[in-house]
Amino acid sequence: MQISNMVTAVDLHACGEPGRVITAGVADVPGKTMFEKKVYLETKGDDLRKRMLREPRGYPAANCNLILPPTHPEADAGMIIMEQVEYPPMSGTNTICVVTALLSTGMVPAREPITKLTLDTPAGLVHVEAEVRDSQVVRVTFENVPSFAVHLDKPVEVPQLGTVPVDVAYGGMFYVIADAAALGLRLTPDEGRDITRIGEMIKAATREQLPAVHPENPDIEGVTIAQLSGAPLSAAAHAKNAVVVSTGKLDWTRPSTWTGAIDRSPCGTGTSAKMATLYAKGKLALNEDFVHEGILGTTFTGRLLRKTKVGPYRAVVPTISGRAWITGFSQYVLDADDPFPEGFTIGDIW
Repeated sequence: MQISNMVTAVDLHACGEPGRVITAGVADVPGKTMFEKKVYLETKGDDLRKRMLREPRGYPAANCNLILPPTHPEADAGMIIMEQVEYPPMSGTNTICVVTALLSTGMVPAREPITKLTLDTPAGLVHVEAEVRDSQVVRVTFENVPSFAVHLDKPVEVPQLGTVPVDVAYGGMFYVIADAAALGLRLTPDEGRDITRIGEMIKAATREQLPAVHPENPDIEGVTIAQLSGAPLSAAAHAKNAVVVSTGKLDWTRPSTWTGAIDRSPCGTGTSAKMATLYAKGKLALNEDFVHEGILGTTFTGRLLRKTKVGPYRAVVPTISGRAWITGFSQYVLDADDPFPEGFTIGDIW
């Protein structure tokens, strides 16, 4: 067998959401900043993302992260996040997985009871505190990028659904947030097919009708992800969500292309975006815990630390706390005559 492109990875999940972390096999990527490195991968090195996330090595709900040398002197490590249809600037579950992998493998030394480190991400520097007990990472808390609401209670016309009131907010990527109950959803696992279909339809309509551009980086633009929000099942939680991540491009003439996968976790950037809308509406104050429940019943805890501004927008700086668990250590290779060097997707589950 002739093999090439061998990469070593740690497989993890953060409260249910899988987040593979590449720890070796890619020395570095051209670019002076982590954002430039992200753009390089998008435009000239996308084969790695496809190979690691599509079948036979991946599946629709999978995420992958690439650890790189940092470009900023204050950072301990750099990371690029890869998802099924995009390279988001920031992701909470992936951050939790990356930190857990870095400390568990010794790539960054772990110190008990708290290890502090800084990640260099395409969205900027992310400061992290990891709770370590008996050499195990049991909790990761990170200060996310400033989050802000762009549109509040705006009507969007969605084919087949009619007029849907939505919020649009940034929490590391631009989210459209809609009320689940108004759409007849309870956000339970058995509703997965309806949640993904409705979430994708609302996302596509919002992207067309409500522009969203990050005022400090115009290359971050447009709603790319949907969040359906509802009442929690747990008495300890304040709200519940189902975040729908696209697995393919929408074609309005072909309903079979409305494909997405539900984030199995409570979603870190989604929680940040939700807290930003609650703050903007006067429903969440600074320094209050916000416990957010995901579709599996797992929770992240968010908190708004302080006010700030991002361009013309009133913004808040959130923290997110959660945990990841390692599920395996793997080496992924490409056989010289593999007929699917970039993997494949099939319409039965994609």
